[in-house]
Amino acid sequence: MKLKLISIIIPILAIAAFVWLGSRDAKSPDNFSEVVKVALRDTGNKLLLANKDSTSLVLPVKKISENRYEMAFQKALAISPDSLVVFVKQSLKTAKLPKPYIVEVINCLNEEVSYSFEITAFAENNIIPCLGRSLPADCYTIHIVFLEKRLSFLYNSPYFLLSLTFSILIFFWLIYVKRSSGKVIEVDKHLSYTEIGPYKFYKDQNKLIKERTEIKLSVKECELMAMLSANQNQVVKREVLVKEIWEDNGVYVDRSLDTFISKLRKKFKDDPSINIINIHGVGYKLEVV
Repeated sequence: MKLKLISIIIPILAIAAFVWLGSRDAKSPDNFSEVVKVALRDTGNKLLLANKDSTSLVLPVKKISENRYEMAFQKALAISPDSLVVFVKQSLKTAKLPKPYIVEVINCLNEEVSYSFEITAFAENNIIPCLGRSLPADCYTIHIVFLEKRLSFLYNSPYFLLSLTFSILIFFWLIYVKRSSGKVIEVDKHLSYTEIGPYKFYKDQNKLIKERTEIKLSVKECELMAMLSANQNQVVKREVLVKEIWEDNGVYVDRSLDTFISKLRKKFKDDPSINIINIHGVGYKLEVV
């Protein structure tokens, strides 16, 4: 129960921590317009410098509608689609503004769209036509339309990916810890068992229980465990074990006893208080400290 609770709480805390970190960089709805205007002015300045114009002005950026903004220039300028795409991406990324968005270059005289492109949340879905074909010097306004006004850090920083990855790793780590520690079960208190140090040996269920952790035993392992546990800290002769477990129930294969003793030892390998000792030439002793 405790492990299950931890497996729920830790991922929630991890995501909350990354949400808090990311929210420090996210823009609130109250300052969205101001951030957009600064970013577009930065784009406009780059376009003017690309035209070798370091004196004319980028006119005040206007909010045309809820998610549409307009940038205009004091003088005519030529626009290279290649440069425009790069400048817009750089400015909006620095300002942590959301995707997707559409950029339109509109001719001031006829108000027709001279060029446009769309940037989505995934690069493979971007629509950027007519690269390499520059627009001649003229009067242009540039509009940017945010298709979704999302200011969450989930789309504008690595925090979401980090939190998701971190939570998944924690989840699988907890599963691994749970499985490696054995199966946690409810034990019927009415079942009979034999105590072997901190273990309870349930002969009829072919299992050992330590602190509600179950260790399964095969039929032969269980029969061998029954004889050893009935004679704790005493030597049980080899021929007695062979006769009781194999000769009366089938054909005994040479070294079968040694094989199953080895398997039982592995069940107790992490507990120094339990040991199965080989008394050379005599038999085995289940030593319980």
